[in-house]
Amino acid sequence: MTLWSTPCTDAPAKACALVAGLFLLACCSAPIPSAAADPLASANAAYARGNYLLVVKLLSPLAFRGNAQAQAFLGFMFENGYGAPQVYDTAADLYFQAATRGNPFGQGMLGLMYDKGHGVPQDFILAYKWLNLAAARSPKREHDHFLRLRDAVASKMSPAQIAEGQRLAMLWATARQ
Repeated sequence: MTLWSTPCTDAPAKACALVAGLFLLACCSAPIPSAAADPLASANAAYARGNYLLVVKLLSPLAFRGNAQAQAFLGFMFENGYGAPQVYDTAADLYFQAATRGNPFGQGMLGLMYDKGHGVPQDFILAYKWLNLAAARSPKREHDHFLRLRDAVASKMSPAQIAEGQRLAMLWATARQ
């Protein structure tokens, strides 16, 4: 596993990154606590303008203080090399931090990292788990998107692996209640 990865050059990967970017904007525009409103709103505005260096600058302090939305957004920036080097290990770590704090975008993106083996060992069971959790915690539009991604991962799995992914998701969800 290398720290530096080359940017994706094939059309489907670029289209997926574009869709993920739009999805990220939708997820990060949800209501946020007032203490973090200004930096996150400013980061969203900077992202929309294409000022990725400013996005990373604004999100980094929030992410290091444990803000799950900032962690997920910053993970996206590192995964795609926007305003920061494309470093899958860092992206996966940020997604993991956001995911364990219950952030649906972080959970879904972590699931995709496990599906691809980017920054983490490829593991369809963990991909299924995180995508299942993301779908369960997301609003309707994102819910359907994460379900489709989870089902795509499930198509590569045996029934026993799917059952294990469901079991892990249930254990994680019940431990959080």
